[in-house]
Amino acid sequence: MKILIVEDNALLRENLRLLLAGEPGIEVVAAFESAEEALGELRNLLPDILLADLDLPGMNGIELIRRAKRGFPDLDTLVFTISEDRDTVFAAIKAGASGYLLKGSSPRELVEALVSLRQGGAPMSPKIARKVIREFQDAAQEEDFILSHRECEIVKSIEQGLSYKEIAERFCISPHTVHSHIKNIYDKLQAKDRQTALIKARRKGII
Repeated sequence: MKILIVEDNALLRENLRLLLAGEPGIEVVAAFESAEEALGELRNLLPDILLADLDLPGMNGIELIRRAKRGFPDLDTLVFTISEDRDTVFAAIKAGASGYLLKGSSPRELVEALVSLRQGGAPMSPKIARKVIREFQDAAQEEDFILSHRECEIVKSIEQGLSYKEIAERFCISPHTVHSHIKNIYDKLQAKDRQTALIKARRKGII
């Protein structure tokens, strides 16, 4: 596999080049200190993987990834950076990065990440993987509580086939209040009718 390195620290850039060039099956096609240089040579070099830092002089690494991915959709990018910031991680992934490795990883971890990426994986440092998982868990938790406790009870009553009047009697509220709750439920679930509301509530695990 052909690797293009973008790293502004000259010593690290050279160490990366020497490390990867010594690995069987890996060819370092170039090593640049700036995003601008790398973008200017992408078409000539046609690497399989872009190994890029994010904190670069001039154009930053996220913009580099975005432009590289736009011009070369099949190009894989492995971010290699010190940044653990949540917004930076997700900005890089949204821009097109397929892997995210923190500096401080061992040389073997870096090589294995590149191989994994080439084989269709999405290698990440454990700390970064945990952030990604937590993000999805937090989003799921927010969805779980999209309806209030009373609204969840009313949805369950609707599923049981109860009428507005029967729901009102069950919870000792007026039919008008039931109607207001159901309107809010439809709005929150973005449903236009009872059947759609029930389908969406089931998908979200509410019922």
